[in-house]
Amino acid sequence: MQLPREVIVGEGVIERIAEISQRLGFTDSALIVTGSKTGEIAGKTVKAILESEGLRVETLRVESATMWDVRAVEERIKTLKPQVVLGVGGGTKIDIAKLSSARQGTPFISVPTTASHDGIASPLSSIKGLEKPYSVMAQAPIAIVADTNVIKQAPFRLVASGCGDVIAKFTAVRDWKLAHEEVGEYYGEYAASLALMSAELVIQNAKHIRPENEEGLRVLLEALISCGVAMSIAGSSRPCSGAEHLFSHALDMIKPNSSMHGERCGVGTIMMAYLHGADWERIQETLKTVGAPTNAEELGLTEDEVVEALYMAPSVRPERYTILNKLKLSLEECRRIARETEVI
Repeated sequence: MQLPREVIVGEGVIERIAEISQRLGFTDSALIVTGSKTGEIAGKTVKAILESEGLRVETLRVESATMWDVRAVEERIKTLKPQVVLGVGGGTKIDIAKLSSARQGTPFISVPTTASHDGIASPLSSIKGLEKPYSVMAQAPIAIVADTNVIKQAPFRLVASGCGDVIAKFTAVRDWKLAHEEVGEYYGEYAASLALMSAELVIQNAKHIRPENEEGLRVLLEALISCGVAMSIAGSSRPCSGAEHLFSHALDMIKPNSSMHGERCGVGTIMMAYLHGADWERIQETLKTVGAPTNAEELGLTEDEVVEALYMAPSVRPERYTILNKLKLSLEECRRIARETEVI
């Protein structure tokens, strides 16, 4: 199991980045992977703080999350030989820093500027241009520094998306247990409990997850980090990614970049909870409370696109057994389920 050694969440904690680096033994050199926006918001601050403590720091700005970007960062790692790579940004910047550093055997620190999904703490990376549309194993961050003052600057929509990604664990764990019962797949009770607890905490605290609310944001960040740890313990994305994630990937293939990953997962969770015979209305209510989409229109999709994605979802990752493999839904059944759960 690869687990983070340092996790710091709160107001102004970015100021402690040098202290954490030194505690972990990184006193010589660092490479910061960031974007143009996130570089201005936090990347420059991280660089200045590390340099003030005597580290040699290089910054590489990336604007997308493709294998080309990963290779470009790897080349810089080979040339500079930094002791540590810091991913400063949203999901894509962290995913690139995580995978490129893993491939070069260099430790990685996660400094998120958004709370939009659990990639900030997971050992997996989601990169465009791979033959599969889902995440690949990279490495867990050795440290996570989540400054709520920085994250509050991002649009609230990203926080709502993060809630959707955490709530998805409600059905992901059910799918994992189903795979254990039906096809004998390994099931880890501890990782499953950690993921479920994270979803439950977000559901219970939904009314606090509001713009500028420090308490609500901290609950979400701690839940996202716990989900990342659950995946590290399980050695796969199983406790955090089930049929609702396959639905999200299918939608992204049908209509790329039309909505956020966590938003699509949230809507998928409503339908998968229904299929599992769980309380889908509670999921729907929670998503509404935090301001996340609950239907096709709010995702910017047509009814047909949602139905097609639900039908196509099990074929996205055939080896991952979920409720959709068990039920083998027809196109007509997919439409009925989307109607009954008010997704269309």
